[in-house]
Amino acid sequence: MLPKPPPREGSLGFLYFSPYRVQGLSVAGEVTSVQIPELDLCFDMGQCPRSHLASKFCAISHGHMDHVGGLAYYCSQRRFQGMGDATLVCDERIAPAVQRMMAGFVDLERQKTPYNLVTLQAEQTVEIKNNFHLRGFHTEHTAPSMGYVVIEKRSKLKPEFVDMPQEKLRELKERGIEITRILEIPHIAYLGDTQPGPHLIREDVRKATIVISECTFFEPEHKERAKIGMHLHAEDVAEWLRFLECQALVLIHVSRRTDLGFARKRLAEILMKDKATADKLSRVHFLMDFRAGKARFEEQLRVAELAVPGAPKPRPDPRPDPRQEAQTPHAP
Repeated sequence: MLPKPPPREGSLGFLYFSPYRVQGLSVAGEVTSVQIPELDLCFDMGQCPRSHLASKFCAISHGHMDHVGGLAYYCSQRRFQGMGDATLVCDERIAPAVQRMMAGFVDLERQKTPYNLVTLQAEQTVEIKNNFHLRGFHTEHTAPSMGYVVIEKRSKLKPEFVDMPQEKLRELKERGIEITRILEIPHIAYLGDTQPGPHLIREDVRKATIVISECTFFEPEHKERAKIGMHLHAEDVAEWLRFLECQALVLIHVSRRTDLGFARKRLAEILMKDKATADKLSRVHFLMDFRAGKARFEEQLRVAELAVPGAPKPRPDPRPDPRQEAQTPHAP
């Protein structure tokens, strides 16, 4: 009798919130790797799907294996594919361990893979694109952990100078008078693995357009397990939603033991108990819910075609590029 063929690997989770794609893998305890292609940025690298190689920056939330297991491969393959050196961003508290891990591969391979390491203290930033900066802040987990917010910095005239002619503005500037102020616009917040705490309601997190967060537990009887593992429970997320102003909350890190259909239903039940959260239910999305993600994108395509009859379908296409076949775990 012939054996069964190996199980088919799943696709990347995919969601599109103009102008950003959120794509990747996240299963609690197995893998978390989330990419924002438009920002040349990944959050964590538990595995390295081929599409993630295109992003130069990888911001590490913490050192658990399901979040850093693909780092060395990511750095090596970027060099091998001629994409340049990867830049790893991490909490300064785990930087020595990251360096030792990467050095171990030098001993194993008998060759050195160049990479850049940027270490951040809480509230420090690093520029990832023109006017776009990545800010780190401490979260609370079983290992030293850091969340991130992508901030766009825009220079605006101070209100008292708005109606002045250009000649006068130039004169003030030449005299050394500061006529502009910097506005910080939070685009994307990434929380990594964390328990509830003040970091969830920071202004830059609350006001971010897209928030990407773990929600590992949904069953009512698992609230204590969430506390022990320092993870978020669905009831924590429901309470948090009261404060979030985001257009989209993307939930990741759902445990494989939890059916996604049950997770959606359970979260909806909790949110619908209160009008303040019920009104925000439509903003909540599960990255690894392939069926819902596909249906949502098809509706986006339909709306776009109606808006501009005969126009070509917009990119991005959620189907993986055949030249960049993803290495993915089974869908939860």
